[in-house]
Amino acid sequence: MNDTEKDTDDSERVWELMKKVGICMLATRDGALIRARPMGAYVRREENAVYFLTDARRHKDDEIARDPHVCLAFADARGQTYVSLTGRATISADRDKIRELFTTPAKAWWDSADDPNIRVLTVTPNDAEYWDSPGTVVSYIKMAAAAVTNTRPALGDNKKVAL
Repeated sequence: MNDTEKDTDDSERVWELMKKVGICMLATRDGALIRARPMGAYVRREENAVYFLTDARRHKDDEIARDPHVCLAFADARGQTYVSLTGRATISADRDKIRELFTTPAKAWWDSADDPNIRVLTVTPNDAEYWDSPGTVVSYIKMAAAAVTNTRPALGDNKKVAL
């Protein structure tokens, strides 16, 4: 496998893992502070974007307007799978995209897709890093074996990927 094929495989793995986990922490900058909150992600590899529905009455929109650089942290602790993605965010009131993304989970926050406070937050990725291990039980067994043998455990894949 050449480097281009390997990069493509790693990129595909990032998108697969983000879609599988689904919920992430969205970190934004508020001046010198970094703020993170859980968000339901709509992962769209074919559009090179991760979408979120957000509310115009919340602070993240203002924070992104001042500094569009964000970090998305996806974590499946049970499966020992993690993805950290950096990118640029934009906020829009694209009603067509809001209607497309408005599914059952969104109904917990808004009555309908026509609520004037709903916005689409779009993250276009720059790069990502993922950690993908064989699972908690196997990881603990490998860590225990490494501790006994005074070696480092092989806990799965860790890759940095340009997107």
